[in-house]
Amino acid sequence: QVQLVESGGGLVQSGGSLRLSCRVSRKDWAYAIMKWYRQPPGKQREWVASLEGDTEVTDYADSVKGRFTISGDNAANTVYLDMNALKPEDTARYFCNYYSTLTSNNYWGQGTQVTVSS
Repeated sequence: QVQLVESGGGLVQSGGSLRLSCRVSRKDWAYAIMKWYRQPPGKQREWVASLEGDTEVTDYADSVKGRFTISGDNAANTVYLDMNALKPEDTARYFCNYYSTLTSNNYWGQGTQVTVSS
């Protein structure tokens, strides 16, 4: 089983920055696709960014492209989401997701709250 723990959320003013961290219990990065999702209050969860462990290819939702960066530190078993130029519409609970291409299993963290004030 894979355990994910997010951290780094908090309250930040519009235009500010935050770094979210996701500690992962597994080490098979080559066959993992790491993703960040977010769920604004009262809205559906949406995909934000992805990182392919084998190719290190990244992808982003249009709403965050150019402002957010997903990265990983294999030695630390940690995936990051660097968020810059934050907007009030970025306010949401952010979730880390681990997908194994070997087992087809999907794992979720508990999430961390990000609130952006105007």
